[in-house]
Amino acid sequence: MHFLRPAARSRVALVLAVLLAASLTALTTGSAAATGSSRTGHDLRGRQVSVDVKSPSRNENAGIGGAAWIVDLALNYPGGPTGLQRAGFTSPQLTGPGVHNNVPPFPGTFSPGQDDRLPGLLVLMSTTSATTPGFSGPGTNLANLFNITGVTDRSRRQTQIWDNWIVGAPLFGQNVDAVVTVAVVADRNDNGIYDDAPPVVPDMNGDGRIDRQDVRALGAASNVATVRFHINGNPA
Repeated sequence: MHFLRPAARSRVALVLAVLLAASLTALTTGSAAATGSSRTGHDLRGRQVSVDVKSPSRNENAGIGGAAWIVDLALNYPGGPTGLQRAGFTSPQLTGPGVHNNVPPFPGTFSPGQDDRLPGLLVLMSTTSATTPGFSGPGTNLANLFNITGVTDRSRRQTQIWDNWIVGAPLFGQNVDAVVTVAVVADRNDNGIYDDAPPVVPDMNGDGRIDRQDVRALGAASNVATVRFHINGNPA
């Protein structure tokens, strides 16, 4: 810059000042956004509860004749000696329809609604029909239909529970696109336990749909995970 004319030096200095100010603004904004996202739940930083949908994966073509597809979840709760209690976990389960419903060695009830073994879990399917007996449309909580629930990690850092459901009947359509929505509902009654998932989620924002926005309006302790996939209607 020593060899530039005064006017040119002034222009260069002005450009450098603008670039420096823009960089500082970007850094400040980025830092504030990261902090804000932790508070509002757009990512998992700072969360004590999180959900991870292992299956189905995005855009998968799952199932046989509308059935035989799997919803597999990893649920992470606070760790420590009271982790299972805070998760609302009552006992492991191995359950299902008919003769499998609520029988040893790991009994659990099998029906739509709040899960008797993990009562804070909320699972919605966009293609749930209100015409199916026992179901109330896409707002129906499907958590109590899960077959296998077990504890995979109990440590100071986390309490991890895996939950698995094999869909045994074509209740959610065939050859259709669907969205599964999963969350752990917030501690709405302030008892220190995540046990407040409702049997049915209403249309909280009045837009005529039941989706992740309604779950957030209801109150979620975890991230609200959604996966869009296809339910295969073809036979084996």
